[in-house]
Amino acid sequence: MNQRAYVEQIMGLPISLHVRGEDPDGPEVRLGAEAVFAELRRFDAMFSPYRDDSDLARFERGERPDDPLFAEMLALCDEARARTGGRFDPRGLPDPRTGTPRFDPSGLVKGWAVERSAAHLRKLRRYSWCLNAGGDVLVHAEEDHPAWRVGIEHPDDPARLLQVIERRTGAVATSGTAHRGAHIVDPATGQPATAVQAVTVTGPQLLWADVYATAAAAAGPRSLEWLGTLDDHAALLVSASGLVQCTEAWPAP
Repeated sequence: MNQRAYVEQIMGLPISLHVRGEDPDGPEVRLGAEAVFAELRRFDAMFSPYRDDSDLARFERGERPDDPLFAEMLALCDEARARTGGRFDPRGLPDPRTGTPRFDPSGLVKGWAVERSAAHLRKLRRYSWCLNAGGDVLVHAEEDHPAWRVGIEHPDDPARLLQVIERRTGAVATSGTAHRGAHIVDPATGQPATAVQAVTVTGPQLLWADVYATAAAAAGPRSLEWLGTLDDHAALLVSASGLVQCTEAWPAP
């Protein structure tokens, strides 16, 4: 079986696509990869909190973007706030450049963008693929192909792995302080969340796995009990003290 990796820098992070199959360098796969990256660039242009010309920036200035995707994002943010009991809330978050409060849906947009862009890969036949956006991963393995092995970084040392899990389909999302410091805000206090080093959530969709991981990182270690109530999801949580805990559904090492 052959494998090919495609990598581009989008949304300020490396996004990699690994494809397995007979001809992962062929025109069908190349077109699929190009379509994935093009859609991710579109999302970046619309929702980047770092760009003054993004639709998000225009929304913050009081304009109403025409693209129906923007309205869909607003609706998803409301749904995410409801699903998480307010643990995820994009309102009043600090601007990454100035620190002033603003609406920032980044904790939802990346997973949603990757999920949507993967539709181009689902059109491929007889190919397995792994789409990795800065550590948030979406995978598909054909029936006669091996499962993908996804490493869970140790938050104290990214060169080490806490665990390796196997996934044939679905998502693995991680939120925490390892790479960007205390950038997640607890909506209940308005302060940076520091009680959790990392939360990894697995589930069928990257959109919700990412939202749930971000929400749990914001709310702290007690959110593990809430994570355990989510159907079709499993979670691993590392507290600030280094204590590693997981929900009952998390796969044994």
